[in-house]
Amino acid sequence: MEKPFIQKFSVKSKAVAYIILILIGGLAVLTGTSIGTVSVPFLDIIKIIISKIIPGVSIDSIDSMYVNIVWNIRLPRVLLAGFVGASLSIAGAAFQGLLRNPLADPYTLGVSSGASVGAVVTIFFGLSFPFIGSFTLPLLSIVASFITIFVVLYFAKRIDRAMRVETIILTGVIFSSFLGALISLMIALTGEELRQIIGWLLGSVSMRGWDHVKIIVPFFLIGSILLLVHAKELNAMSFGEDHAKHIGVDVERKKMNILIAGSILTGAAVAVSGTIGFVGLVIPHFVRLLWGPNHIHLLPLSTLAGGSFLILADLVSRTIISPSELPIGVITALIGAPIFAVILMKSRMERS
Repeated sequence: MEKPFIQKFSVKSKAVAYIILILIGGLAVLTGTSIGTVSVPFLDIIKIIISKIIPGVSIDSIDSMYVNIVWNIRLPRVLLAGFVGASLSIAGAAFQGLLRNPLADPYTLGVSSGASVGAVVTIFFGLSFPFIGSFTLPLLSIVASFITIFVVLYFAKRIDRAMRVETIILTGVIFSSFLGALISLMIALTGEELRQIIGWLLGSVSMRGWDHVKIIVPFFLIGSILLLVHAKELNAMSFGEDHAKHIGVDVERKKMNILIAGSILTGAAVAVSGTIGFVGLVIPHFVRLLWGPNHIHLLPLSTLAGGSFLILADLVSRTIISPSELPIGVITALIGAPIFAVILMKSRMERS
């Protein structure tokens, strides 16, 4: 007998799930900050963080080299990876519920392709605007991602005023293909910038600092809050748009809000880290299998799990062939693809 789509959560199981994922997240941050060419003890990391947050706390007993490594190099990178993973995971969970498709991910609507075009154009033409300098790339990438989602939604609306799920997906696929062709064209025409472009497209959080964290945090907060506010509507629309309409949900407006919120999260994540696959596909799917598809809990649990996963994936990417680094997108694909294959096979066996 099939399980009901919206499973009942006991208070105890909910509390355990949140506690486990919060502990894993905290441990992932400490581990990611600790491990490297120079190992920093957990206790020193905690003291350094506290001293930076609370003025007046003395850390004279800690080596100044540790302070520089933790605060200026590793911690911002670890937090950036966490925010990127969290953004992609909560957006993926929302898109899977809204589109009623477990294979949907944050990149379904072509937002990542738009952000990638903005980044590749910046690298290809060597653009650098006054006052923002090196942040020209992430800012143009975010602008391009926003333009993409609004163009996709505009065309989907013109094609089908009801904006059915199939129309939105097909419109996103069409624009993804077109923008992908533009990226391929620029790669074919490029010279010395080829390595930089390919490296960005494979995804990475290396050589990022606090300024990149500051770029993604506002978009993460806005997008996450918008999705969490619409958790009940996502539950209703997961049963179908007709069902949602019957219980009083303004489907078109809520759908638009959810798509825009997910696209904000995706565009900002891609802008600061490049394209990182499988996080927004596998993590929500995995969380749904463990704790059920109720979006009131699925969204925050996916956020916690996705952030922890990408922090650990980044740790692997920079240590597995140290002192060289692998692109984080390669690691997430190597880990995510087999896991997702196993999940799909298990789901198919359970249904048969």
